[in-house]
Amino acid sequence: MTRIGNERTGCSNLVLQVAAGQELEQGTMVALNAEGYAVPAAKAVDLVIAGVAQSYANNRQGADGAEVVSVRRGAFVMAADATIKETDLLKTAYMADAKTLTLTAEGSSPVGTILEVAADGVTVQVGTMGMDITVNVPETPGA
Repeated sequence: MTRIGNERTGCSNLVLQVAAGQELEQGTMVALNAEGYAVPAAKAVDLVIAGVAQSYANNRQGADGAEVVSVRRGAFVMAADATIKETDLLKTAYMADAKTLTLTAEGSSPVGTILEVAADGVTVQVGTMGMDITVNVPETPGA
């Protein structure tokens, strides 16, 4: 049996190295910087969405990669600014900050596709945009 062309399931969880000086809160959007390290999502053009933090990570005192964070990709409910309306289904949402989505593309990076707009938040498919980046994956001992 060949693996080429076969779908691989269960690839929604990532363990990423955290950038120096960064703190990531559980339940917030995590992005990769240009060097491939995890940082809080923010309004910036050079970030690539990684997913939503499943754990807290504190690397405020450490060097690049000294701490790791568990991140999950999938559909998540996030806060939204006033630019997102109920008629914006299937449009691309962008990062306003680590907890907030916007439709404003200028000066920001894409998060994913809007699936639902409700009074208590916007459901977005996180981690489907901008996949061309190098990711720093922790080394496996003995590998």
